[in-house]
Parts: sequence; C-alpha cells; structure tokens
Amino acid sequence: MLAAAQLALAKGMLAALFGRARADRHEAALICFGGTRADLRFGPAIPRGWSEQWLNPIGGGGGTPFVPAIGRAAQLLARAAKRKPAQQRWLWLLTDGRSGGMPARPEAADRIVLVDFEQGVVRLRRCEQLARAWEGLYVTPDQLIHAG
Repeated sequence: MLAAAQLALAKGMLAALFGRARADRHEAALICFGGTRADLRFGPAIPRGWSEQWLNPIGGGGGTPFVPAIGRAAQLLARAAKRKPAQQRWLWLLTDGRSGGMPARPEAADRIVLVDFEQGVVRLRRCEQLARAWEGLYVTPDQLIHAG
C-alpha cells in the first residue's frame, strides 16, 4: 500500500466514506489493520465528525494481520445483526490484498465491497479472488473516484 501513494488514497477514500455515513446518519465502524495489529479505531456509531488521529497511525509495509482483522469485523457485524436485525450491514475492505491468510466471509455482512489498491507489474489478484469467493463487489479506487 505504500507504493504510488496508495495508502494516502485509501485514507482519503475512508474519510469520504465516513463523511457519507455521517450525512446519511448511518452507523460505521473503523478497523485498521497494519503491521502486526488489527485495532478498532471508531464505532460502531454514527460519525459526528472526523478525527485525523484515527488515520495518522495507519502504516503499510506488509505482514498485515488480515485474518484477525476480518475476524474482528465479523464480530462487530454479528453484534449489529443481533442489536438491529433489520439494519443492512455493509463491509468495505480497502486493501492491496497482499496479506497473509484467506479469511472466511463474515456471515452477518449483507453486502461486501472490496476496494483493490494493488498496483505493480506482478499482481496477485487476491482482492478479485476474495470478492468472487465472498460474492462481493470488486472495485478499484479509480472506479470509485469516477463513479462519484
């Protein structure tokens, strides 16, 4: 995610997604995974504003704990399903897919959007594979930018 300012682009997209959640009065949660950690940074709650301290510590560089991060997201989604069964639950995953492990699809996610930040000559295409396996929507940052 460090190449070609992909991490900065992901952070900008995340800020825009939280802005949309705030405007639409939707609950959101933010799980950041990088290095050796997967941390809940916000929520679940309706964002009232934006805090740079949620994003500034996010780094890149490989060895990402993908499976624990998706496990944490699955827990949050399952809790939300019990608390508000009629609420639609979306999982947005912004990644380059260069992470270890292949997690199971979070069962409580109604919709999954995988935003693929992978670049370079040699591509693993793990985001595409995961989107197919999870029956999710696969998009690139460029597609999101030009769709909005």
